Amino acid sequence: MEHYLANDSRYDTMSYRRCGNSGLLLPAISLGLWHNFGSVDVFNNFIQIAYTAFDNGVTHFDLANNYGPEYGSAEENFGRILKKGLGAYRDELIISSKAGYDMWPGPYGNWGSRKYLMASLDQSLKRMGVDYVDIFYSHRPDPETPVEETMGALADIVRQGKALYIGISNYNAEQTKIAVDILKEYRVPCLIHQAKYSMFERWTEPELLPLLEKEGIGMIAFSPLAQGLLTNKYLHGIPENSRAAKSTGHLQVNQVTKEKIAKVKLLNDLAAERGQTLAEMSLAWLLKDKRVTSVIIGASSVNQLKDNLKALNNTTFKPEELSEIENILK
Repeated sequence: MEHYLANDSRYDTMSYRRCGNSGLLLPAISLGLWHNFGSVDVFNNFIQIAYTAFDNGVTHFDLANNYGPEYGSAEENFGRILKKGLGAYRDELIISSKAGYDMWPGPYGNWGSRKYLMASLDQSLKRMGVDYVDIFYSHRPDPETPVEETMGALADIVRQGKALYIGISNYNAEQTKIAVDILKEYRVPCLIHQAKYSMFERWTEPELLPLLEKEGIGMIAFSPLAQGLLTNKYLHGIPENSRAAKSTGHLQVNQVTKEKIAKVKLLNDLAAERGQTLAEMSLAWLLKDKRVTSVIIGASSVNQLKDNLKALNNTTFKPEELSEIENILK
């Protein structure tokens, strides 16, 4: 794999969506490196996942400073993948990173200060061996730091050429409006908002999505499969090697309730009627909304990645299918 050559037909099947009112198009499905790309994972496995993603038109790779585990290791490993061959296509890639959560000890390794964001991005660039990222996010709002300071740092990062665009993540609608208005004053628009969004997590719908549409800002959904709940993995209880079985995982056993599993089974039946897996239908359900620019999927294997990409084959829903989904989710 030292001489990686990308697939010539890599742009034939992916659909690309305009990110808000910007000039940037993102693939409908992006690859997230939150899990499976850390120092505890197998390099040969995840380099194949990254290559397969790009070979299928996934141009956007979503990282953050502390993705791993160990903190920083996903960025280091992505840097290795770039050096091994993917980096030859740097101008065809959208690389994003973030800062805002715990990264290093002491008062300057967390939250939203200018000191932390600037230092963190410099570290991220070094780890990945790149001169700039395409998108840099404030990973979460900081209740103690003036939002003018956090947004001012983002604007300066763009002016310094260390990021081409900036975004915010995990901000609620009210916090988003304030941040977006401040960025307008700096004449550096907010490109994108990254939020947790799935059939089981719909807090974005009442206020945030309408606001983003009005302001011309893209939206990218993370955890679109609810940490694996919206797949066929939990139809018959909790498998031993699943995220819910691990005490450290983001999906805890108590979240896999009988009521949830009953809903998952009904959704799975509907997906089968549509000729899709539950995972494919769950991604398609998010992508039916034009306000959603892209969804971020994780993948622990090439096959899982390829299966998720099949969601693009059918992203339209009949009205009766949508009502059935609403009835199930009630």
